[in-house]
Amino acid sequence: MGYLKTFFLMFLLILLFAYVGFFIGGEAGMIFALMFAFIGNITAFWYSDKLILKIYSAKLISKVDYPELNEIVFDLCSTTQVPKPAIYLIEEETPNAFATGRNPDNAAIAVTSGLVKILDKNELKGVIAHELAHIINRDILISTISAVFAAAITSIAYMAMFFGQRGVGRSAHPVFSLLIIFLAPLAASVIQLAVSRSREFEADRVGGIISGNPAALASALNKIEKNAKNGSFEKLENHPETAQMMIIPSMSKKGFTNLFSTHPSTEERILRLKKLEHELNSK
Repeated sequence: MGYLKTFFLMFLLILLFAYVGFFIGGEAGMIFALMFAFIGNITAFWYSDKLILKIYSAKLISKVDYPELNEIVFDLCSTTQVPKPAIYLIEEETPNAFATGRNPDNAAIAVTSGLVKILDKNELKGVIAHELAHIINRDILISTISAVFAAAITSIAYMAMFFGQRGVGRSAHPVFSLLIIFLAPLAASVIQLAVSRSREFEADRVGGIISGNPAALASALNKIEKNAKNGSFEKLENHPETAQMMIIPSMSKKGFTNLFSTHPSTEERILRLKKLEHELNSK
């Protein structure tokens, strides 16, 4: 179901790009915007692991530094038969974690020192399983593709504002054209964020299954959420563009609805994980 929803959202995004592209920018404008967005986002995708790890001053840890953490990663990778990702530590009291890397062979998982401190072994295993699920599902690639089309739609709208319309909608009513120019980037952002939320739900589901303990992941999410409200992750607040990579954004959502959130509500995620726990125990 998670993959079907993601496919549908991606289809909507591509359809929106095709319509807006031809209506506003014409064929030439559409190709230019797509190539511009493709180059920028693919470059970010290719170097995402190095960039984000540098932003957060993450340090590669060895087997002897955190033996329990390394043991958890090794066991989960053995179970799922995926290459063991590099493990990084961020010296930060606010608990959080993220996965990065363009593919399973070039992946990394980073956790904060605060996360390791507040979670028990089963909860930590649940979080690592969630991040490993992102790697298995190639969610960084999916996020990049959605970002390419969302950025292309926004570029076309900007071109229309500054250089005028070049597409088949030139003869359309000016009010309708303005609505398309201003609403298309908003619609693209909403769809892109919906893709991000659907991937979080799927990572929770897969993570709960491969860890064998969805309830532990639910407990971990609850702890991370509570601690995030009481603390301040300064580097994350300074780099909000990286929020969608975190297991929980750890940023205030005052004034924003779920429609404009990179993640589903923690309450909904916990409910789904508890339901999954019941399903697994019933088999």
